[in-house]
Amino acid sequence: MSNFDDKLAQHISGISKEKQPERDLWRGIELGITSQQGDASQDDASSSTVTSKQWMAIAASVCLVIVLWFAAPFAFKAEESRSDGYALIDAMSMQQQQQVNSLLASYESTTALTEDWQEQLKELDDAADVIKAALKDDPDNSALIKMLHHVYQQQIALIERVHAPKWQQI
Repeated sequence: MSNFDDKLAQHISGISKEKQPERDLWRGIELGITSQQGDASQDDASSSTVTSKQWMAIAASVCLVIVLWFAAPFAFKAEESRSDGYALIDAMSMQQQQQVNSLLASYESTTALTEDWQEQLKELDDAADVIKAALKDDPDNSALIKMLHHVYQQQIALIERVHAPKWQQI
């Protein structure tokens, strides 16, 4: 063993095996027991209050859920919200139709460069109808709205290209 180990063993053997308290502990124990008994009687009363409050909260929550369960179908009508979401598509369609009619009226005296442009316009119109049918089921689908907008842009571009190509505008 080293010198440190010898000193450590000597100190350990010099320590007494029993530790005596510096003051009388029974008085503190007695006070602790009596205060716990008083607290226990108060805890019983407060725990019953907490329990009754919990039951009242649960009952109120159940009543609220029942009221919402029966009132929800009347307050939130799925058809109305679906038609509100579809109002944007209806407005887009009306604006597109007005724009197409306006363009066709302005190019009425101009001869078209091709003969099948009305068939192409009809195909684009059919594509728009298919997209609008899909939007009736999901009016908030942004991808479908973008597709519809793109089809409408193609319709306008077709009418302008057929009646007033860029090479004639110079």
